[in-house]
Amino acid sequence: MSVVTPVLRTARLRLRPFADTDADPLFALHGNTRVMRYWDSPPWTERARADRFIAITRKAADEGTGVRVAVDRASDGAFVGWCGLTGWNPDYRSASLGYCLDEAMWGHGYATEAARALLGWAFDTLDLNRVQAEADTRNDASARVLEKVGFVREGTLREDCVVNGEVSDSWVFGLIRREWHPSAG
Repeated sequence: MSVVTPVLRTARLRLRPFADTDADPLFALHGNTRVMRYWDSPPWTERARADRFIAITRKAADEGTGVRVAVDRASDGAFVGWCGLTGWNPDYRSASLGYCLDEAMWGHGYATEAARALLGWAFDTLDLNRVQAEADTRNDASARVLEKVGFVREGTLREDCVVNGEVSDSWVFGLIRREWHPSAG
């Protein structure tokens, strides 16, 4: 089941399908050690990774298993980062939310705004019942974003990944459709 990647607009952002021209800013984003500090993979060192990311993103939409959208600032078209839903399970009407923003865009509420827009699409268009997200327990900023859009911290996955050679715990967050409030936060 192919899914059309949405184009969504908020007051300050545009969420859109990835274009081939996004490879350079995507590589810069995922090559930044501060941005990747709490990820379960090291910063990218090869630009080809960005091309593969875009190809995998398109394949997931074609197969109906997920969607990732590039996020631009509406005022000037600057690349902010990306936001996505992966691991769709049509039987359970569930998916996982993820996002990654350029360091220069941190602290402006863009992650919250982008996540809220994509969640609205997920609940209204995809008819999802549950969206899950995970965040490294040291990443308080990401936890705040999730809580602002309505996620509830449901538990901790102990020592579930290795981040930069360090064993790390992750928080698991869940958002249920009946608890979704688009204007929350």
